[in-house]
Amino acid sequence: MKHKYKIRLIEFFIVGVLFGIIEDLIAITMATEGVFEWRYLSTAAIVAIPFAFISEIVVDHPNFWKYFLPKHWFVTDD
Repeated sequence: MKHKYKIRLIEFFIVGVLFGIIEDLIAITMATEGVFEWRYLSTAAIVAIPFAFISEIVVDHPNFWKYFLPKHWFVTDD
């Protein structure tokens, strides 16, 4: 596996999934005004993983915005 793919995969798991789960656990705990329960972890993971995939793998792909933005935004005068 190439180095840049390893970095993207690590970024996906650490930034996307791990931080997403932590963020969701904080939101669940604050919204329910209760104490942390371990069953919240599965709910947070189910919510965090798809959003992590969309944000880290799809949107952060180098060519993603080239499909949605006008081509003249990417013209360089090099």
